[in-house]
Amino acid sequence: MTVAGAERLRAELQRLKSVERPAVITAIAEARAQGDLSENADYDAAKEKQGFIEGRIAEIEGKLSFAQIIDPKLLAGEDRVVFGATVDLEDVQNPGAKVTYQVVGDDEADIKDRKISISSPIARALIGKHEGDTVEVMAPGGIREYEILEIRFI
Repeated sequence: MTVAGAERLRAELQRLKSVERPAVITAIAEARAQGDLSENADYDAAKEKQGFIEGRIAEIEGKLSFAQIIDPKLLAGEDRVVFGATVDLEDVQNPGAKVTYQVVGDDEADIKDRKISISSPIARALIGKHEGDTVEVMAPGGIREYEILEIRFI
């Protein structure tokens, strides 16, 4: 996982522990104060939310404890695509159609932010390639070819 991805997970963990968890505990206490819990929808909803929050906290703590955090800036000497690289590509079938992606961990992937998962087909095709190489990617619409224009570590 990249440094930025780890920071986002840490921020979410902090928010869950300091804001969400206390709020749901308060909601459970208020629902309990209403009396009969067997038909109390507020209590059921609060308990369900508490289960989700506790599960997400455990998931994030697990991911952070096992994560190998990589700072792409420290890989600047690389001349090939590796985890953390930002890659400028040109679609061979549509000259002039350029796109930029950063290869990140599964939890950080966000296509709107141009971050692709290391396990995605395009990232797997790019790994180990150099500037000027052409890669073939199996896309839902068929095979796409891209030329690697530039590899950056930012």
